[in-house]
Amino acid sequence: MMKFDRLLLLAFLAVFHAGEGALAQEAGTSGNLSIEMNDLAPSEKGCKLTFVAGNGLTQSLSKVSFEFVLFDEKGLVERMAVLDFRDLPAGKTKVRQFDLAGTKCEAVKSLLINDAPVCTGEGVAKDACMKALKTGSKSSVELKG
Repeated sequence: MMKFDRLLLLAFLAVFHAGEGALAQEAGTSGNLSIEMNDLAPSEKGCKLTFVAGNGLTQSLSKVSFEFVLFDEKGLVERMAVLDFRDLPAGKTKVRQFDLAGTKCEAVKSLLINDAPVCTGEGVAKDACMKALKTGSKSSVELKG
């Protein structure tokens, strides 16, 4: 009987230890943070960019902003702008729009997310937003991260 109890204890410890690893992984950035370029359209001020942002992380982001670089048809930098995506709750998708004054939509051929100067939330590492970033585009403008 003593041998059976020892084997049972060893099996329990093995399962418990494996579970601890899974929990540690969940506490990190097990999912991704997706930013999709959905549309861009002329506006009274300039060009309105529409993004769909999905937080697949296990933690909510209380504030996140991204530094975007806009490139023209020659691949030259048109401008740089930090866009505030505000809060992104865990497991949620949000649509965010930004009106870039003085920017002509036809001049924007591609976008690059250069950095995430703000990436905060309880238990969120400063570099989590860039590490977990996945980009895509449904418009004619390419988005890279």
